[in-house]
This record gives sequence, structure tokens and C-alpha cells, in this order.
Amino acid sequence: MHPGFGRFWAADTVSLVGSYVTTVALPTLAVVTLQASGTEVGLLSAARWLPYLLFGLVAGVLVDRYRRLPVLVGVDLACAVLLGVVALLAVAGALSVPVLIGLMVVFGALSLLYDAAHQSFLPSLVPRSALTSANARLEQTSAVAQTAGQAAAGWLVRAIGAPWAILVDAVSFLVSGLLLTTLRTPEQVTRLRPDLKREVREGLRWVYRHEMLAPLALTSHVWFLFNGMVATLFPIIVLRTLGFGEVALGVTFALGGVGGLLGASLSTRAERQWGVGRAIIAGRWLTPLGYALIPFAGTGISGMVLLGGAQFVFGFSIGLDSPVEMGYRQTITPDRLQGRMNATMRSINRGMIVVGAPLGGLLADTLGVGVALWIAIGGLVAQAVAISATKFRHARLPT
Repeated sequence: MHPGFGRFWAADTVSLVGSYVTTVALPTLAVVTLQASGTEVGLLSAARWLPYLLFGLVAGVLVDRYRRLPVLVGVDLACAVLLGVVALLAVAGALSVPVLIGLMVVFGALSLLYDAAHQSFLPSLVPRSALTSANARLEQTSAVAQTAGQAAAGWLVRAIGAPWAILVDAVSFLVSGLLLTTLRTPEQVTRLRPDLKREVREGLRWVYRHEMLAPLALTSHVWFLFNGMVATLFPIIVLRTLGFGEVALGVTFALGGVGGLLGASLSTRAERQWGVGRAIIAGRWLTPLGYALIPFAGTGISGMVLLGGAQFVFGFSIGLDSPVEMGYRQTITPDRLQGRMNATMRSINRGMIVVGAPLGGLLADTLGVGVALWIAIGGLVAQAVAISATKFRHARLPT
């Protein structure tokens, strides 16, 4: 591995621990403190991803035009400031659901730039032959961060309150940005005459006309649509329907991190034994199988076991397929198209959350949480069937 990968890895880990604290603190702030409705929780979940839908393709073009490391540093520092503002407004009693939604839109725009640059920077840091292993390491630490961050988050929110817990995330972004400033990695930037439309079209053609990327991308969009519905419904089920507290929510999310760590530990082996296509398809099937446990959860210990089991299987599915998918995409894509490829897939994926998250909340308010959940699970089964029927099942890393 490149000597700078360790610092990149450390910065990613610190930021992720803080971010997973916010995944517990933010819905707790909305549902418990601000008394948000199901639809409002869905809109809040969608707010962060709206910029991906609106500006994702443009972000990919910009990331391909410039060095990616300065983008990563600048976004980390800006996110630290923004989350600090959220925490201070909440402490001062000046925060409302509309204001929080607006701030999350800004946070999403910053995250969009960071994600496009982050995924495109890694091929400059490690050899292409090591990309799957590097992504597996990042996924493993993401799982550890999820376990530690979300397990601690429930206790932290209870001890100091959701606003101060969000401030912890602000500090983690600051530390991450400072670590990234120590990297000295040469980056190749292709200097072409700027032509936004041409560059966007080139990225879209690469993804949606590629024999293997096209089915992967299209079924990913469906996966994110219905997973976005579950992401809205799950905190409502845990906190409101079943009456568990924020500690229980954090514990279930932490078990997802444990599953993710195990899945990431097996991802490289799965890719070598099964091939890229079958390893990813296995993860796609595991997601709805895990979520199918949630409707059977009750208010006792058995309910917590089922909720934790659902998150564990979901985390395992992500840990298994994400490093394989990312390594495959980065390996087959030329460097000059890395930003646009990553931004195209990620922006449309996150755009599906913009639709799915409020749709989940709206269906919960109109049809009931249980019906909405089964609709989401059915959609996830449909995408697994679809990708299993395509040529992608034969995809392998180029030799």
C-alpha cells in the first residue's frame, strides 16, 4: 500500500465515527425533540441527498477537472462548521424542522463533492491491483466505526443530548480535514477545453452503455429507492411504534456495523471464489432477507433480537458487496472518467433516496408503517431478481 494510505484511512475512520454518531442523534433530535411527523422525518432523510439528484453530474465533471485532495480538505472543514451551527441552534432552542431540513440540504451539497472526490482519489493513492483490498479495508473500518459510533451514540445522546452529540461529529470532520492536509500525493489532471455538456454526456455514456456497469447501475438505483424507504421507517418503528429508546436504536445500528465488519472481511475472498458478479448479487439478496425480520419484532427482548438481526444481516450485505463493487468500478474505469463515473452512479443512487425516504414516511402516515415496510421489502426483492437475470452475474475483474 502507498505510505499515504494509512493517513487517508485514519482520516476516513475518524470522520466515520462522528458521522455514525449523527445517524443516531439526528433522527432522535427530529422524532423526540422536534416531534417531527413521519412525512417530516422522510423529508429530513431526503434533504441530505437532494443535491446529489440536482447537481451530482456537475460535481463529477468538476472533480475530474481539478485535484481531488484540496476538495476533500475543504469539505471536511466546511462540514465541521455547518454541524457546529446545527448543534448551537438546537441548544439555543432556535432549531425547527424546516431549518434543520435546510441545513441538511447544504450538508448534502458538501457531502456530494466529498464523495465524488473521495472515491476518485483512491486510485491515485494505491495501485489498481490493490483497489479491492484497499476498499475492503475502508469498508472494514467503516463497519468498526459504525459499531463503535452508533453503540456509543445512544448512550451519548442520553447523557449529553442530541445537539451535543452532533457537535462530536463536527469535531471529527475537523480532525479528518487536518489529517488529510498532511498527504503529499501527486494527482494527474487532464486539461481539456471545458465543455460541461460534453463532459456530462461522456460520463453518462460510460456508465449506461457499458455492458456490465449499466445493469449494476440501474439495479443499484432501485436498491437505493427502497432502502431509502426502510431508512425512514426503521427509526419510527424503533422509537415510536415499539417504544424503544435512543440507546436501543444505537445498539441495533451498531449490530449492523458488526455485520458490515464480517462482510467486508469476507469480501475479497468472495470475489476471488465467486467472481465480482456473484459476490455482489449475494449481497443484493441478503438485504431484503434481513429486513424481512423487522415486521415480526415486538416490544420485548425478542423484538430487540429481531431488530438487531435485521441490521446485522443488512450490514453484512453492504460489507460483502461494497468493496467488490467499488474495486470493480475503479479498475475498469479510466482515470479521466473516475469522477464522472462515481458521481453519476452515486448521484442517481442518492437521488433515489430523495424519492424513497419521503415516500416511506408518506406511506407510513397513510397506509401504516407495516404496509409501507412490506412494500419496501418487495421492491428490494425485485431488484435482486433483476440483477440476477442479467449478464452481470458473469462479471469478473480484468486479468
